[in-house]
Amino acid sequence: MNDSGAVHMRRNPWTLVLAVSAGFMVLPAVFARDPEKTIGTGKCGTCHKSEVETWKLTHHFNTFDAMPQSEKAKEIAEKLGIKNIKTDALCMTCHFTTQMREGAATATSGVSCESCHGGAKDWVKIHGDYGGTGVTRETEDAGHKAKRLADSLAAGMIRPERIYDVAVNCFQCHTVPQESLVNTGGHTAGSDFELVSWSQGEIRHNYLGSAGKENRPPTAERKRVLYVVGRMLDMEYGLRGVARSTTKGAYAMSMAKRAQAAEEKLKAIHAAAPIPEIQEILNALPRKEDGGLKLTLTDQAEAGAAADVVSAAARKFAESCDGSSISPLDALIPGSDKYHGTARP
Repeated sequence: MNDSGAVHMRRNPWTLVLAVSAGFMVLPAVFARDPEKTIGTGKCGTCHKSEVETWKLTHHFNTFDAMPQSEKAKEIAEKLGIKNIKTDALCMTCHFTTQMREGAATATSGVSCESCHGGAKDWVKIHGDYGGTGVTRETEDAGHKAKRLADSLAAGMIRPERIYDVAVNCFQCHTVPQESLVNTGGHTAGSDFELVSWSQGEIRHNYLGSAGKENRPPTAERKRVLYVVGRMLDMEYGLRGVARSTTKGAYAMSMAKRAQAAEEKLKAIHAAAPIPEIQEILNALPRKEDGGLKLTLTDQAEAGAAADVVSAAARKFAESCDGSSISPLDALIPGSDKYHGTARP
């Protein structure tokens, strides 16, 4: 146990368990990255060559070698008593892809395909079967495709159209899942993460429908949905950070500020294009007598309950809205000059 009272299980990098004053809490859908189910990017690249080549140009790829060598990472590791960054679960959870090697979870690459789309062992064959010998993605029967996609989802694949589910993987790490990293290790308390600008820069890899030749930008409609879901998730994970905090330190304060900033962004969205799910979220937030957000360590249960409401509302919005009815949001969405890195053609 560290000074903050939080516990991390070093032998289970795909399931992070945190202690709070009221007992143990497992965060919803946290790091469902089972190394037993990871097959590695080499197998993904058999069909998705352009996507993998794009990945190799990103910080997600470079983190495997660069992050353990950075002076800041070494400083954080020393403060937390971590001897090997590539074998410690606290680091592996977010910075690496892990596979089973000789009976142990082993970091085998940086943040990769399966970090976002789920361990592929159970679904990769389904995903790549277009209907028999000689049948390609372009010639696949519509009925077979529908069943293939449904079966892939059922087997654990997180497909790109599941915007909320894919984005959760981003926010779980970019909001930092462990307060000791911040309070004890001095890790930053999460990135200034905005879903459109971070997903449409260097990591964009949308070659679907172009035979791997064109990395297509999202439609205006999809960008609107991405933007709203991202702002909702910022609220959700700000609240979850407060809910899992055990002491009034830098982590708790940063998570409370994240939630407060997210509320203002959601209000701006709702003013531009009223969205029922945003109203649900605003109604569910714990309030003080003056109407501000109630985000103290004595209100952890309320913050956690509100986060669950946000999660359900964000998922409902992502699955039901096609973006066509919320065009006024275009003025709020970051332009390409705000993107993190440049997308590969």
